[in-house]
Amino acid sequence: MKIYNLFPLLAGPFGDWKPHLERAAAMGFDWVFVNPIQRPGHSGSLYSIADYFKINPNLLDPESGKSPETQVRQMVAQAHDLGLNMMIDLVINHCAVDSSLVKAHPEWCVREGDRLVNPYCLEEDGTKTVWGDLAQLDHRHSSDVEGLRRYLDDVILYLVELGFTGFRCDAAYQIPRDFWRQIIEDARSRHPDLVFAAETLGCSPHETRETASAGFDYVFNSAKWWDFSSPWLLEQYELTRQIAPSIGFPESHDTERLFSESGNNVEALKQRYLFVALFSTGVMMPIGYEYGFRNRLHVVATRPEHWEEPAVDLTDFITRVNRIKSDYPVFQEEGPIQKLDHPNPTLLLFWKASTSGNGEALVALNKDPWNRQHFHCYDLYRHVQAATPLQDVSPEWPVEHLPTPFDFELGPGMGRVMVSGMA
Repeated sequence: MKIYNLFPLLAGPFGDWKPHLERAAAMGFDWVFVNPIQRPGHSGSLYSIADYFKINPNLLDPESGKSPETQVRQMVAQAHDLGLNMMIDLVINHCAVDSSLVKAHPEWCVREGDRLVNPYCLEEDGTKTVWGDLAQLDHRHSSDVEGLRRYLDDVILYLVELGFTGFRCDAAYQIPRDFWRQIIEDARSRHPDLVFAAETLGCSPHETRETASAGFDYVFNSAKWWDFSSPWLLEQYELTRQIAPSIGFPESHDTERLFSESGNNVEALKQRYLFVALFSTGVMMPIGYEYGFRNRLHVVATRPEHWEEPAVDLTDFITRVNRIKSDYPVFQEEGPIQKLDHPNPTLLLFWKASTSGNGEALVALNKDPWNRQHFHCYDLYRHVQAATPLQDVSPEWPVEHLPTPFDFELGPGMGRVMVSGMA
């Protein structure tokens, strides 16, 4: 999956989405993921859903004369015409505190005495962040778990009828595995081709495996935060890759913009996108990354007028990386990965193989997005098992012949992508 995250509050009314869909398709993405589009509660947060069966009025054109559902279906039809599948956030771990569900079905909510329990998280520094606009749904101990499950089945059916065939399941690890298994089985009994991707960031590998085993097609990984050296990412990858393939991302709506974080370094944007796209089975990129946007996406305050003047234009680079991913099966699966020793510690050299026998890859990446680094390898072929020639398919400055020994001056953040086997 090559996923473009179209953030609804930045894109505005559905009738204005076509240029963004066209740009996503032109860059080689095959899915578009949108954050929640249902009507939010008093906080206005996309993730504080008050009515699962009503559309957010901020995304509607009141002058169109068409129903909210028709406006959504027309947008989805435009995406389908461009060859794009549509994925949406499935937020069923909590609802808005002012949702009618809270009054109509108090037994569906987690309570301490008479008080609603708000979801929270513990930051790395020990700080507790509580979301006071949310009510935690009780999938474990409710006196009517079956009624809650049937209601959420209907939520999925409503979104499918709007045209969505993929779901990013928000905070999936907070919902019991058996509950997910039943939800997913029920949905697929009616629509067998639905795709479910579990958001499990912050979980231990064991928790990720436990969640993924409920029937998820994908999990999201933490490649965005890897320093290209520490062992933790490869350890997590190896623990989860045989349970479910993963999706990497260079930034998300929950993170700061990488262009701002990196000190406006365009090479850092290219470096991270190349890595997460080739490391993982799937890749997801938020709207604006291709233009070096600096302002963080906000689930309440972002509006179309916050569209930024492009600082850079990476559409061509991203298109080339996506084409590499599409052309070579080794980058479309969670095959074995091995980090290889190299005398230059500023370089990452890793080997990846296809589990289905569709080739191998060597990727050399300059970890330093500010300075050039020399890459020397006496014999590239000692790192691969196949007898077929290696091809340089790098998105920038590929060479027609890979000599032995091999020397190359890697620009800041630059990667060399070499593959064996047929495209």
